Amino acid sequence: MQEKTTPSSEPAGSGGAQATGGQGGATPVKPVIPAAAAKRANASVIGMIIALVVSIASFLPIVLMNPLPKSDGYRPDIDVAGTARNAAGVAGFTPAAPDTGGAFRPNYARWEAGTASGVPTWEVGFLTPKNSFIALVQTNKANPTWLLQQTDNAPITGSRDAGGQEWEIRDTGKGEKSLVLDSRGTTVILSGAAQLDEFAELAAAVVAAMESNPAVTVSPSATAAP
Repeated sequence: MQEKTTPSSEPAGSGGAQATGGQGGATPVKPVIPAAAAKRANASVIGMIIALVVSIASFLPIVLMNPLPKSDGYRPDIDVAGTARNAAGVAGFTPAAPDTGGAFRPNYARWEAGTASGVPTWEVGFLTPKNSFIALVQTNKANPTWLLQQTDNAPITGSRDAGGQEWEIRDTGKGEKSLVLDSRGTTVILSGAAQLDEFAELAAAVVAAMESNPAVTVSPSATAAP
């Protein structure tokens, strides 16, 4: 009796082995960079690093020879006393040149002929120790309209003794204030947003400067600015 054989369902040549490697049946191929290409890439990176180091080394001496500016910035050399002496003959009064011992730094000093306003003025700007600003204006031809313009129409809010003189305080209520003094035939106005103690310190120096200088008399024909 012969044995009956059942044909296999596997295709011929499969050898009974099943395919592996996922749905596609193919194993991913990992790219391999040739040794020569890898060497060239590394050489390029090293070259870039060397070039960067050389560039920094070439600029470093220039940076070291040019230090950064000081934090207080540029300080203009303003000769307030000298400018005041030059203006005295034209002003008809002794312009105040307060000496604060370097505490207040002037950034301008000038004589304004007052062509537009009709009020010639001596003007000095001061940077305060607390990095604020106070402007000094002095004239012997003040009038009410000019005074209101100089003080930004601020009302009188009080007074302050400085240098033995009673200064009138005018405050806008918005940070800006003015100290006003009538002395020796002139009107002096200090204006700015500085604190009141700095105003008082500068005002005392102004009074000292005015009291230390003799009055100046000039002929009415002197009109030219220095």
